[in-house]
Amino acid sequence: MDEANRLRADRRARHLVKGSRWLLLRNRENVTREADQVRLSELLATNRALLTVYVLKDDLKELWDYRHEGYARRFWIGWYRRAIRSRIEPLKAFARKLHNYLPGLLAHCRYPLHTSLLEGINNKIKVIKRMAYGFRDDEYSFLKIRAAFPGIG
Repeated sequence: MDEANRLRADRRARHLVKGSRWLLLRNRENVTREADQVRLSELLATNRALLTVYVLKDDLKELWDYRHEGYARRFWIGWYRRAIRSRIEPLKAFARKLHNYLPGLLAHCRYPLHTSLLEGINNKIKVIKRMAYGFRDDEYSFLKIRAAFPGIG
């Protein structure tokens, strides 16, 4: 949206950028329609700022593949420097905000849990709590939760 507003004077470029948010958010390999592929290529070829953000977005996904914290940290430092040097204010603000969560991001190297697993665990705990409604023994409830997840902790 900011980029479209910046391009008010250039009608052709503004038309190309306007309404392309969802196309830019998709992974390139998931853009299957030929018309969308052409539009994405044109968009990235004509707008350097969008190209920079798109490339950095794709690069950041690699962070989740690391299993060694040191390598992940080195990758992060390189990505962060490129984002800050991009001179694109929204990207710089995003990088700074993400930097505050770096310990949690790097913890993924040691504990590669996905949200689907965590949501499943939380759902099972809610079911156990519902079944235990009315009981006053908290210790027993915690034992039931631990018994539901053998081998964890």
